[in-house]
Amino acid sequence: MPKHRTVWLLVLLAAVALDQYTKQLAESLLNYAQPVEWLSVLDMTLHYNRGAAFSFLNDAGGWQRWFFTALAFAVSGYLLVWLMKLHREQWLLSLALSLVAGGAIGNVIDRIRFGHVVDFISVHWGNSYFPTFNIADAAITVGAACMILDMLINPQQHK
Repeated sequence: MPKHRTVWLLVLLAAVALDQYTKQLAESLLNYAQPVEWLSVLDMTLHYNRGAAFSFLNDAGGWQRWFFTALAFAVSGYLLVWLMKLHREQWLLSLALSLVAGGAIGNVIDRIRFGHVVDFISVHWGNSYFPTFNIADAAITVGAACMILDMLINPQQHK
């Protein structure tokens, strides 16, 4: 395997490992739904999400666990195939795909093991709270932003 592909697979694995490590840490140090303030705008608050992003379908009755697991496997597989086809100079898109796939895999591990995703990062401003998230969600978000940036910088590669 070419060296540049190995680097992106390592980025993917690092995203999964960091996500899983921080979730284990959160579960061992935090009590469920009891915020611990880190900064005036940042709390660590343990929550379990059975739905999708921002707890969408969290109370749907259980079918969503396997639906989102299958969806994450399909998307991750597609992204890995796409990643393996990219050239060395497509580094920003490679980074994007590695982060999105790593985040998806990190969350699917939780769904399979626990039936829910472990979230613990809570950002707020005053009494306005952003939905609680985790490192996998952050990796997916940063990866999506990198993908958009790549489309703006290299529009000819996305036709």
